[in-house]
Amino acid sequence: MKLIVLVTALCLGTSLAAQTLRVSPIDQAAQDPSLVEFREQLLNDIAARDVKAVLNASCDGIYLSHGGNGGHDEFMSYLTLPDENVTDEYRLDMEEMRDTYWTQLEKTLRQPGSFNGATEFWMPVYWQADLPESVDAYEAYFVAGDRVNLRKAPNGDGKIIGSLSHELVTVSEYDEEATYLKIQVADGRSGYMHQDYLCSAVGYRAAFTKSDSEEWQLCIFIAGD
Repeated sequence: MKLIVLVTALCLGTSLAAQTLRVSPIDQAAQDPSLVEFREQLLNDIAARDVKAVLNASCDGIYLSHGGNGGHDEFMSYLTLPDENVTDEYRLDMEEMRDTYWTQLEKTLRQPGSFNGATEFWMPVYWQADLPESVDAYEAYFVAGDRVNLRKAPNGDGKIIGSLSHELVTVSEYDEEATYLKIQVADGRSGYMHQDYLCSAVGYRAAFTKSDSEEWQLCIFIAGD
């Protein structure tokens, strides 16, 4: 089933045109009960930090990085982050770095997803949306929620100037430490939104594939363009 994408043309003035791109947040996983069962079990294994179980649930050649070797050895190194993989300057941050990877894996697999054919399932659902050519993928974010507040100031007390649902916005200056990010809406408005509700178009995404033996596996977990 193809991803449902709604695109509305908005005319701004007489010459500037923008597109409001919204993605249906409906999770298609329920179409295949075996997929639902697989994902639930894998999420339980991730929550338990069960490295062996997570590796067993992944493809032998799982794709994990652009230019990397992939496979179980690379996946193991990301999940366990052994000492030899960390330089001295980051050694004090090892536990946090390791936990961040597990957290991103769990967060990604909990996102609504969509099928690409009958044997491939992608998460989050936003990943399969086609971005307008005029939008820089690294500045593109989707609002991951219904009626998420757009505020005039970068804090929870800022005046609410609108709300957005599952639509494409841009962030020209990303600050990892900021709770609220300044966003630009396709209709020309700008404001601040809580970072928890913004999903990067080039952020982590994952894909399950069903093998010839009808078994689901985690075969892609990657970030970047």
